[in-house]
Amino acid sequence: MTDSTDNAPAAPTPPKASLVEDFVDIFVSPREVFARRANSGFFAVMVIVTLLLGGLFLVNRGTMEGIMDAEYSRAMAQAMKSNPNMTQAQIDAGKKIAGYSMSIGAFVGIPIAMLLTGLCGWLTARIVGAKVSYTAATMIATYAFLPRVIESVGVAIQGMLLDTSGLRGRYQLSLGVGRFLDPEMSQGLLGILGRLDVFTLWVTVLIAIGLAVVAKLPREKAILAGVVMWLFGALPSVWALLRA
Repeated sequence: MTDSTDNAPAAPTPPKASLVEDFVDIFVSPREVFARRANSGFFAVMVIVTLLLGGLFLVNRGTMEGIMDAEYSRAMAQAMKSNPNMTQAQIDAGKKIAGYSMSIGAFVGIPIAMLLTGLCGWLTARIVGAKVSYTAATMIATYAFLPRVIESVGVAIQGMLLDTSGLRGRYQLSLGVGRFLDPEMSQGLLGILGRLDVFTLWVTVLIAIGLAVVAKLPREKAILAGVVMWLFGALPSVWALLRA
């Protein structure tokens, strides 16, 4: 007698595709990307996304220079309240170091951010009662960062079309609530409201879709996962707000 399970149809195997196809499909059919890459690694995608975002950071450096100077001055003014003995020489040295760190950080900070986002995705899966490996969660995070490439291209276009010399905050080039807020307001509150942004929400939705596909989450838990991921990203700003 033959076991009935022997005649059961096998689960369909997701079609193979190149990374180029993945990078197109992530914008139009992300579920297919996450389904076919559920058991894949993340290193190659991480390297490509890092090079794209790092290169665009260097392209946008002229546009962002005045904004970053204003951000640094604001941070130093806050630091001087905590340490009145800070000298101008220390401030100037810190500014020079910050400039070098930003250039290096464009290629070091991005992969670190993806690894941390993968960790948050792994924790989020646990919170909503699902099981996803850290490798799979980081794979989801690396693909979810691709809208940031579009965001960086948008910054470059704004730099060419707009007069950015009077801008004093990084959110003033965003496509969200932060664009219309005063950069001098509470930095914690600005950071939270600044996350109500097209690209931040896009990244969050992609992570939620990825977790839903890989962990086979129902719609309600996928939505909850997206909310939890957004809140994870807001934690540094919440901490700054509480400290203030």
